[in-house]
Amino acid sequence: MATVTPLRKQSQTTRELLQDIKVIDVDTHVSEPHDLWTSRASNKFKDLLPRVVGEGKDRHWVIGEGEYLAGRNAVSAIRKDGVKSRGMEFVEWEIPDVMEACWETNARVSMMDEQGIFAQIAYPNALGFGGQRAMCVEPEVRLESIRVYNDAMADMQKDSGDRIYPMALLPWWDIDHSVAELERCAKMGFRGININPSPHEHGLPSLGEPAWNRLWEACVHHSQPVNFHIGASDSSTSFISGGTWPERNENQNLAFSGVLLFIHNLQVVGNILMSDLTVNHPDLNIVSVESGAGWVPYLLEALDYMSTQAGIDYKPSLEERFRSSISACVFFEREKIVQTIREVGEDNIMFETDFPHPACLYPNGLDYLVDAIAEMTEQERFKVFSGNAARIYNIDIS
Repeated sequence: MATVTPLRKQSQTTRELLQDIKVIDVDTHVSEPHDLWTSRASNKFKDLLPRVVGEGKDRHWVIGEGEYLAGRNAVSAIRKDGVKSRGMEFVEWEIPDVMEACWETNARVSMMDEQGIFAQIAYPNALGFGGQRAMCVEPEVRLESIRVYNDAMADMQKDSGDRIYPMALLPWWDIDHSVAELERCAKMGFRGININPSPHEHGLPSLGEPAWNRLWEACVHHSQPVNFHIGASDSSTSFISGGTWPERNENQNLAFSGVLLFIHNLQVVGNILMSDLTVNHPDLNIVSVESGAGWVPYLLEALDYMSTQAGIDYKPSLEERFRSSISACVFFEREKIVQTIREVGEDNIMFETDFPHPACLYPNGLDYLVDAIAEMTEQERFKVFSGNAARIYNIDIS
């Protein structure tokens, strides 16, 4: 007999459904103030680290001797008056045009309180979601750019009263430097790292090769989960991709490109599963960020079937590898999210909003999922909205 889910009582609000649960939003972004690097740079690097130059529409981020880094916009789809962009208009908005919570710590914490969010995990914008844009300059400048960014994020975490937890960027083009920066950031209180999933595109070993073992060992030793954010590689650096047909208009291109970015992490997770990374480092936590989760059962079944046809038998199985080590983050999925949680595993799903990007759950935030939350068991609610993130990112919710 089919299970009938009772209708949500009209009086049940999201706050009531999540009562006593300290909600952790595991994917947000910081719109970097224009002086983030220049205010902290030594004299040697002051004219080389990321900065904004030009006037009017010609303003843009540069690095090094003037190499283009990113556009002038704040990468925020939330205007100063709280109105959210529904198209590409956000690309014209700079820091003074966007909500203060996008870039200022106290304002962000106040917004979190208003929306019922206890803690946030935060990622960058200007250097690329995985720090990949820094590759256009010599190693010394890009290393210093990463270090200064991490210093600024350590300040944000402290100033937020440990409510905002930025993930450390690593100089992934150099494994020794990556280990050293991870250890430095762990001492500053960071709770995880963010890394480019495709170093092999730059002639380095892929992340499944033994050369990276000492980084994974350091991650386990310092309790630092490894985060793979969509758009963090050279092949996926923009909100707009080349995967749409030429007759698509600007807003259609934005919409479908977002979907293609989500699906790119299927490739990342599939490669991790086929490697022995999770087998050799069973205590390593890996997170697929901003990618949704509905594709996970499909990937596991499809990859298992195709592997069998190719004469490959994985031990542990692909599903066991995923469930033991990998988590996915959900925000836009709603109609079948409860089914997805139960198929993927309640221990392998976390909640995010993607604030303040174009796809983010704003202004309705958690209320977007209220009916789905009502269908979840109390244990599912706790794990998805708090417990899993607290465990993986070592956040105190007592």
